Amino acid sequence: MYARTPFLLKSVAMLLCISTFNALAAEEVNVYSARKEKLIKSLLDRFTGETGIQVNLVTGKADALLKRLQIEGRNSPADLLITTDAGRLHRAKEAGVTQVTHLPDQTAALPNSFRDPDGHWYGLSLRARPILYVQGRVKPEDLSSYEALAEPTWKSRVCIRSSNNIYNQSLVASMIAAKGTDRVETWARGFVGNFARPPKGGDRDQIKAAAAGQCDIAIANTYYLAAMIESKDPAQREAAGKLRVFWPNQDGRGTHVNVSGAAVTASARNRENATKLIAYLLNDTSQQWYADTNGEFPIRPDIPVNPVLASWGEFKMDTLNLSRLGELNPEAVRLMDRAGWK
Repeated sequence: MYARTPFLLKSVAMLLCISTFNALAAEEVNVYSARKEKLIKSLLDRFTGETGIQVNLVTGKADALLKRLQIEGRNSPADLLITTDAGRLHRAKEAGVTQVTHLPDQTAALPNSFRDPDGHWYGLSLRARPILYVQGRVKPEDLSSYEALAEPTWKSRVCIRSSNNIYNQSLVASMIAAKGTDRVETWARGFVGNFARPPKGGDRDQIKAAAAGQCDIAIANTYYLAAMIESKDPAQREAAGKLRVFWPNQDGRGTHVNVSGAAVTASARNRENATKLIAYLLNDTSQQWYADTNGEFPIRPDIPVNPVLASWGEFKMDTLNLSRLGELNPEAVRLMDRAGWK
């Protein structure tokens, strides 16, 4: 009986080792991402390589992923939601599919305006939505602010996408926060009257339309222009090369900016791993990757920007807490509808 004790101890030790190995092997985090795989997969693979935590990635349209989280409820396998625009992040919070997460160390260099005040979401990368003008057809000294684009001088000269686009909704929400509903509605009516064509297509299409002579001004997110400048497609490079960036509202609140961001889901079973992944996406290496690869601004101001973006010059950003964009989204949508913004 006693002679078998060493064997039993060895067996128990082996079982403990196997259990520990299996626990380590089972380390994972499930991500629902509205960012396309090519825009984030490389970073997720690096995270797995450095931590051993397997990332199971599901990509899809932002609104569809939010709806999926709502339908799945507490049974959702998702631990982390990555999506674009603070307006969508706020919608997720309001829908009850996210939870409070605290990252005190990682957010020391993250401006307060780029995170939810209650800790439900954190910005990961930054984009601006400036005025793009066709060189030779517009003088930069004739430009000043978003508000000025409603003036008669810009009649039939503006290209922008439709009012159902969240980027435009957030832009209008930021203006409501600064100017109030009545003043912004008056502006919107004049702005819509200056459209060169009915809104259609995405941001790249506005840039292409301006380059083709359909309009002189386009409103688009900066990363679209950067991607076209560095595109392998000569036609995209040619179109982008005709436009220049003007940073509006530099004498006031600053240019409108927005984020892509992440939130731990309310259903998260791998909450700790999800938190680790957010922290990883905010570290120096990840932020530099965003700057160099995606044509986006790092969310952290201490990280150098991509040379293409740097060539457009420094600019003053609107410091409005981006959670306000979500809070004011319904009002912005109603206002745009009343103004006839299709």
